[in-house]
Amino acid sequence: MRQGFVKVAAATPDIRVADVEYNTGKICEIIDEAVNNQAKIIVFPELSVTGYTCSDLFTQDALLTQSRAALHRIAEYTKEKDALIFVGVPISIGGELYNVAAALNKGAVLGLTTKTFLPNYGEFYEMRQFRPGPKKASMILFDGEEIPFGPQILYQASNMENLVVSAEICEDVWSPVPPSILAAMEGATVIVNCSASDETIGKDSYRRELIAGQSARLLAGYVYANAGEGESTTDLVFGGHNIIAENGTILKEAKRFHNETIYTEIDVNRLVSERRKNTTFQTSMERELVRVPFHVEIEKTFLTRRFPAKPFVPNDEKTRAERCEEILTIQAMGLKKRLAHTRSQCAVVGISGGLDSTLALIVTAKAFDMLGLDKKNIVAVTMPCFGTTDRTYQNACRMSEKLGATLREVPIADAVNIHFRDIGHDADDHSVTYENSQARERTQILMDIANKNNGMVIGTGDMSELALGWATYNGDHMSMYGVNASVPKTLVRHLVKYAADITEDQALKDVLYDVLDTPVSPELLPPKDGVISQKTEDLVGPYELHDFFLYYVLRFGYEPGKIFRIAKITFDNVYDEETILKWLEKFFYRFFSQQFKRSCLPDGPKIGTVALSPRGDWRMPSDACVDVWIRDLRERD
Repeated sequence: MRQGFVKVAAATPDIRVADVEYNTGKICEIIDEAVNNQAKIIVFPELSVTGYTCSDLFTQDALLTQSRAALHRIAEYTKEKDALIFVGVPISIGGELYNVAAALNKGAVLGLTTKTFLPNYGEFYEMRQFRPGPKKASMILFDGEEIPFGPQILYQASNMENLVVSAEICEDVWSPVPPSILAAMEGATVIVNCSASDETIGKDSYRRELIAGQSARLLAGYVYANAGEGESTTDLVFGGHNIIAENGTILKEAKRFHNETIYTEIDVNRLVSERRKNTTFQTSMERELVRVPFHVEIEKTFLTRRFPAKPFVPNDEKTRAERCEEILTIQAMGLKKRLAHTRSQCAVVGISGGLDSTLALIVTAKAFDMLGLDKKNIVAVTMPCFGTTDRTYQNACRMSEKLGATLREVPIADAVNIHFRDIGHDADDHSVTYENSQARERTQILMDIANKNNGMVIGTGDMSELALGWATYNGDHMSMYGVNASVPKTLVRHLVKYAADITEDQALKDVLYDVLDTPVSPELLPPKDGVISQKTEDLVGPYELHDFFLYYVLRFGYEPGKIFRIAKITFDNVYDEETILKWLEKFFYRFFSQQFKRSCLPDGPKIGTVALSPRGDWRMPSDACVDVWIRDLRERD
């Protein structure tokens, strides 16, 4: 449960209809198993103590008496168990029969959540036996103990502020206004559902979408435990379709028609972070709902959920292709509007033969096609200097030609050497001055060519470089419109590959594939034997790590120790712990120290949920101190 991870379980026990003793034994067996697996929240299906399909047997005193006694036996069984447990049971209160989800913790029945919406259509006739729960929860005397009874009861972990759990029952979530909405608005971060949803053709897809959608709408975790094999098949079949979702994502799903318990970890701190940022999610401060404390121990949860190594890049090939096409369109649409608005007669792109400038040129060509402009008015400028290799030079030239741009070559070595003379810099001193003088000379040339031709300079730098400050201030850092500003490096690669895959021009395809095979480099230092000597990832670290760090810092506000923890799992057998730690520290140092470059970024289109524009997505003082983040990393467990 440290760092917000809470292991949860959705369990479908083997049952016998109306055999309370047998069902109680199976529920207790699963409780043992789930607790041994570190589950802190365990959810069973609707009416699991008796079986959902008892029909008119629910009116029999013998069944109801045994059910209540069984509930107390299960509660007593939890006395030494470190978990909050929800079981479905029929309970008679005040002469009326209710379908409830009982919350159990440390030997006690903490509360009885009633079902609000009783289906009485199609195959369901619940109103024949049960009554809808009251509109609001209140305290009742239940077998000598005063406990809350009704809908939307909130169970608050006594030693974990962000863990607030509320229950609803089956049909409740299918209703127009589920009870979980108010529960979430009053602070519930995890919703559990004790359900008995039968299987019909296509219902599993709808159920999956329903649970994922509700978790997204509520910015919550959702644990859905469904009835399965063992229920009566007189008219219906139940598939045990258990689902655990978090903010729109299905984390774990049971195989249907096979009773099982599924486990995963819900990150409640991540959910709270999302709610803090989302101003449309407005928590109610009226505190109308009943709150009940429960206790579970805080311990380090063994993580079974996995985190994508490339969170900006979809794993599925079809989805990835669709995403690439959408991103290229967003980039081109942004540039199209800016070109039209400024009445630019040309676009100027500095071409190095690397990934970023290649993507910028592809986007510019697409924007020109949208505008119906002649792509000869794209001026692709190659500016060879001390570090330029023949491979990148030739690729830049061939690519420009194949995309229909006008290629212009402006060697800058003489101009840079004159500049070294003017400022008194030794050309043999390959320090940052040596490198940045080249970058700024190139930017000056691009700007002046744009001025001369009534055009605009298209920026090539990507979001990963901006996060690390891996750009020369007022050099490649500056442009008139930065089409790649919201595209991380790991995604740049896939966008270029997608462009290569779909082109019918074999020569262009070959060039783009060779660009993909070229090491990432600013090429500001002289090559060795004609080969690139300056590899960016040797200097600032692997971009796949930095993009991973960037995603969890900006998207969810994870603390450094938590990022380190999930990075170790994600990149196991790829990078050792020391390497991950080294580059994570480097990431935070650079991210904080280089904010001044991001504070004055040119305009550029946002393409995803993570962006660094100082005008909307990331506002940070340029002199903020990194010490809190480094301390957290060094004090990690």
